[in-house]
Amino acid sequence: MELAHSPEEEEFRARLRAWLAGVLPTLPPKPPPDDWPARRAYDLGWQRMLHDAGYAGLHWPVDAGGRGATPTQHLIFLEETEKAGAPYVGANFVGLLHAGPTIAAEGTPEQRARWLPPVLRGEEVWCQGFSEPEAGSDLASLRTRAWRDGDTYVVSGSKIWTSHAEVADWCELLVRTDPAAPRHRGITWLALPMDAPGVTVRPLRTLAGSNEFAEVFLDEVRVPVANRVGAENDGWRVTMVTLSFERGTAFVGEVVACRRVLRELARAAHDGGRWGDVTLRRRLGRLNAEFRALWRLTQWNVSEAERTGGVPGVGGSVFKLRYSHARQELFDTAADVLGAGSLDVGHPWVLDRLSSLSYTIAAGTSQIQQNIVAERILGLPKGR
Repeated sequence: MELAHSPEEEEFRARLRAWLAGVLPTLPPKPPPDDWPARRAYDLGWQRMLHDAGYAGLHWPVDAGGRGATPTQHLIFLEETEKAGAPYVGANFVGLLHAGPTIAAEGTPEQRARWLPPVLRGEEVWCQGFSEPEAGSDLASLRTRAWRDGDTYVVSGSKIWTSHAEVADWCELLVRTDPAAPRHRGITWLALPMDAPGVTVRPLRTLAGSNEFAEVFLDEVRVPVANRVGAENDGWRVTMVTLSFERGTAFVGEVVACRRVLRELARAAHDGGRWGDVTLRRRLGRLNAEFRALWRLTQWNVSEAERTGGVPGVGGSVFKLRYSHARQELFDTAADVLGAGSLDVGHPWVLDRLSSLSYTIAAGTSQIQQNIVAERILGLPKGR
């Protein structure tokens, strides 16, 4: 991993900074956090601006519609957009960070041509239909059933914690196509059109008061066989590709954001007269070391993914395991610095603190990540 930046990479950084400085002041005001149709329009509008400027899918392969940028250019892009306060991918995060990269890696040429350009142009939103009421962390226990009827699959079942389902055009959907097979071997990955007859979406409200998740009910929904990514019953392997992206690279921008919050937190401690608290300074110093190490691990993971063909490896589980807990520790410390202000729901850190509680569950629980690290990295025997 090369940590020094070349003259070409610094030139790329300078061009990006100049573009951000010119375009960000022209953005409209952000919509209310609970108005997801408006947020969809805002997020996709930003994605279209990135596309038109040549920054959409920066690190995606050229034959998938991206620019084929180097891992370092990708990380520079994430650093500079976060530092400039540019919008996050928002409602489009499943398409850009999970489904899109999976289709780029596993899809047919026809599937790549159909689904990837609209994601990069900011025209279509994806959601994730993996978890079920009785198959969360134990994802292989999913029961949503799909049976073949000619050129279509007929799908019945339900999903839960489906991100942005209420504003999505497509869903990356896991279904069981062979109930007699061992549970990891009878699963198939489908692209479900969310406007298909038989799809019902019921929004869920979170602890933070938002409703970016939903239950999705599927009543004999017909999905073309052409929408299957990978072979029938090979969905578990394809899912591992999706989860590799989710754990290995999807949180990259958030590490940059956490480092910014940490700097702001140190200033707040200074301004609030808390800097003389030795214990607090030690917490801030340790968190600074944590996030610097996580950023280096991110650089390694992204570089390793590029070296091995673009799909992140099990190092993503190491990152996700530590990042989940470090994020919670960061916002626990923020609550300590803010004091009574930490109860003000209008403060952005309050929402971040509440959402941080989910990070040890989302994208695979910490217990799941510990098992992956133990078995696939350390070579320990499987637990019983």
